[in-house]
Amino acid sequence: MLRTSKEYIDSLRRLNLNLYLLGEKVENWVDHPIIRPSINAIAMTYKLAHEPESQSLAVADSLIKGEKTNKFNSVFKSTDDLVKKIKLQRLLGQRTACCFQRCVGMDAINAIFSTTYEIDQKHGTEYHARFKEWLKYIQKNDLCVSGAMTDVKGNRGLAPSEQADPDLFVHIVERRKDGIVIKGAKAHQTGVANAHYMLIMPTMRMREADKDYAVSCAIPTDAEGISLIYGRQPCDTRKLEGGDIDVGNYGFGGQEVLVILDNVFVPWERVFMYGEFDFSGMLVERFATYHRQSYGGCKPGVGDVLIGATASMADYNGVRKASHIRDKISEMVHLAETLYGCGLACSYEGFKTASGNYQPDILLANVCKLNVTRFPYELCRLAEDIAGGLLVTTPSEKDFRHPLIGKYIDKYLKGVPNVPTETRYRMLTLIHAMTMGLVSPSYRTESMHGAGSPQAQKIMIERETNFEYKQKLARSIAGIDPREDVLT
Repeated sequence: MLRTSKEYIDSLRRLNLNLYLLGEKVENWVDHPIIRPSINAIAMTYKLAHEPESQSLAVADSLIKGEKTNKFNSVFKSTDDLVKKIKLQRLLGQRTACCFQRCVGMDAINAIFSTTYEIDQKHGTEYHARFKEWLKYIQKNDLCVSGAMTDVKGNRGLAPSEQADPDLFVHIVERRKDGIVIKGAKAHQTGVANAHYMLIMPTMRMREADKDYAVSCAIPTDAEGISLIYGRQPCDTRKLEGGDIDVGNYGFGGQEVLVILDNVFVPWERVFMYGEFDFSGMLVERFATYHRQSYGGCKPGVGDVLIGATASMADYNGVRKASHIRDKISEMVHLAETLYGCGLACSYEGFKTASGNYQPDILLANVCKLNVTRFPYELCRLAEDIAGGLLVTTPSEKDFRHPLIGKYIDKYLKGVPNVPTETRYRMLTLIHAMTMGLVSPSYRTESMHGAGSPQAQKIMIERETNFEYKQKLARSIAGIDPREDVLT
């Protein structure tokens, strides 16, 4: 089954979410002006599955024989699948100019798929078969899945079992004949209020003392005991003012949620890790690899829109031909394409896991994400530089529409004569939304912390680098070790 974007949005209305925003429980959250743009962004992932030009990227083979599924619910069966993932993510970034929120679920699906297989091989469990049956259900109904890895963590210097409050990491609190009960919270959860299911995963490598925290399972987002607290976005209440210029990206946006799990019951058929602490590290690292690969697709795509907006502002300000402006815009293109090249490289260098699905190259995926912690910041800086100071001092849309003072704004905030002031206004607020707020998670800050902070990537880069081999090469070339004889 391949839902249309309308069918996806209609399906959300049947959920009974316990969702809070700005201190109030939200009943009609699907049409809430702060939340709806994030729903639209996910709806685009459904729309592309029906467009002939993008179907080859947005649709994949299902686990159900003879059927197709949305790419975001698929298992990667080749390096070509990994490459198509990156190309799809760039396209979606170009079409929405924001986070489209389904990558975490797609990456969690593939990480759990391979990890459960290897858990079963060692421990004789049945997790992999369970997971495949659940995934068939997701694919058959074309549901949206949100991955949930990040715990609130409390004291970062202590292990989960050492915390003063045991609930600061999600853990098993009760074992029943028909399932388990879990408690805790997951923070910064991308798109979870727009999803039908969430996939719970451990947040770090566990020790035996932490085995109650080594849990992975699937839970409906409206299950009993779940509360969703919507995260703030800079300037988010602009969406409540009725206009659209001040919002910048009026149609699309992202979403982050604090998820409270207060004694949530999970039946055994949806439990995919239950105390196997020795595989928690594998699951975390595999998910991180997939998700760090993802940033080589979405961030260049969003960057394309930012580059387009910046070039437009240079036109509107009459400075596009200036050599330093051309140089800065070319640098923006260089940065975006470098990120895309890293995303493609780790995909082409991917490898087959024991379960049969494919994983990106670990070292190159981490190099990709480490670049993402830097390059979007420079892209934003250059955009802000070229846009000019008016980027942060524009009067409101209500002032611009005012019958008395609006004419002064229209007169004095005009750039080149042939471009209407409103056109310039709209491009400024788009850049503002992308670099400073409104499009949550922010292109800038989410690039730093999403899929792990820079130190996490540096640790993996060091771990995955064969320094012994590199040093051996140097010793041979230097003549410390025997040099290679080119004649033999």
